[in-house]
Amino acid sequence: MKQEQVLIGPMRLAGELIVPRRAQGLVLFAHGSGSGRMSPRNRFVSESLHRRGLGTLLFDLLTPEESEQRAHVFDIPLLTGRLLHAMQWAHAREDLRALRIGLFGASTGAAAALAAAAESPQLVFALVSRGGRPDLAGAALAQVRAPTLLIVGAADTEVLALNREAFGQLACEKRIELVARATHLFEEAGALETVARLAAAWFASHLGAPAAGTA
Repeated sequence: MKQEQVLIGPMRLAGELIVPRRAQGLVLFAHGSGSGRMSPRNRFVSESLHRRGLGTLLFDLLTPEESEQRAHVFDIPLLTGRLLHAMQWAHAREDLRALRIGLFGASTGAAAALAAAAESPQLVFALVSRGGRPDLAGAALAQVRAPTLLIVGAADTEVLALNREAFGQLACEKRIELVARATHLFEEAGALETVARLAAAWFASHLGAPAAGTA
C-alpha cells in the first residue's frame, strides 16, 4: 500500500493519498462543516475502502485561515472548485490516471461533490453522500450522471427530509439508505460501521475494484 502526503491545487491544500496495490478506483473525500482530512469519521470510512482495494484521497478543502470563517463552510461554489482541482490533480498523475474516480461527500461537502460530478461527468463514476446536504447543490442535481448513494441517519429527521427531496431531483442511477436510529454524526453503536459497509459496496460495484483480500 502506497501512502503519500500531497499538496492539492493552487492553494496547496494538504492531503493524504493512500492507494492499495492493484487498486482499480480512487475515492476523493469532500469534508463538510469545516472539518478536514483528519476527520475521524471519514478516516474510518476510508480504511474500509482500502480493504476493498480502493485508494483514497483525503484533503482539506479550506486553508486554516478560511476554516475560521463559518461562511466558507456553506460556500458551495468555493468547495466545488477545490474538489475539481483535486480531481484534475489526480487525473493528471500518471500513476493515478487509470483509476476510476469516486466522490464521498459529508454534510456540505456532499453538495460540492454533486456539483463537481455534474460539472465533470467524464471524471466521476460513483458518488456517496453521508449525512449530506444535497439540496445545496441546487440545479446541479438534475445534471449528475454518476451513480449516487445517499446515506442518512433515520433519526436525522430534518436532513432526511432534505435528502428525500433532493433524491427526487436526481436523474441518475440512485439509492437512498437509512441507518436505523442514527443521528447526523452517526455516533450511535454500529452506525458508522453501516455507513462504511454501504459506501464500500457502492464504490466497489461502480468503480470496478477487486474483491476484498485481493489488493
